[in-house]
Amino acid sequence: MIMSLTVEKTRYEHVALDAKGVPVIAGTNMKVIEIVVEKIAYGWSPEELYFQHPHLTLGQIYSALAYYWDHQEAIDRDIEKRLAFVRQARKTEGQTPLAARLKSKGLI
Repeated sequence: MIMSLTVEKTRYEHVALDAKGVPVIAGTNMKVIEIVVEKIAYGWSPEELYFQHPHLTLGQIYSALAYYWDHQEAIDRDIEKRLAFVRQARKTEGQTPLAARLKSKGLI
């Protein structure tokens, strides 16, 4: 496991800010936003997140989620910014060769 270099502690026991000010789960390289996106996208409970990430503790997961709920507006803006980047990249790149093949076969 790669350890992140945390620069600043937060008031959340298991969340720290990295050198770029990004909230990460302390002692790991997992960003809080990664846990949040999985919770939103898949509707996973903290227990399911723990099942999917057995290298994390439930305490780390709950702390990451608490950080999100207390900073929801800023993190939601970051998520939207990332989604906009992906949408733009898809427009710019066009259809992938795999997608073209699947579409030509009527599979998508």
